[in-house]
Amino acid sequence: MSLLVSWLVLSASVWITALVLPGFHVRSVGSAIVVAALIGILNFLLGWLLFAVFTIATLGLAWLLAFITRWIVDAIVLKLVDALSDRLKIDGFRWALAGSFVMSVLGTLAEWVLGVRS
Repeated sequence: MSLLVSWLVLSASVWITALVLPGFHVRSVGSAIVVAALIGILNFLLGWLLFAVFTIATLGLAWLLAFITRWIVDAIVLKLVDALSDRLKIDGFRWALAGSFVMSVLGTLAEWVLGVRS
């Protein structure tokens, strides 16, 4: 049940981010649900690997600044979803960073209000 609520929260975050940011485009609410699923799958499969690569490449500095590293990894995952799907269009990496930030804030607030732990 927690996974389903987290997925719906991420879907809403994707949709709201597309409404707020002019360089972040989602086709429809249904597309936001599919995009959220793709983000979840790629985070599960690649997120930890990208985090580890950044940590090794920066000689551990990325681990010390984990919040910034996670933000960059999430932006990379968003750009990967953009490349893999025609349901999401991001105009550039700066918009991916902005989208990652907005989605993180919205997701954190929503899960805090709903009492969901991911």
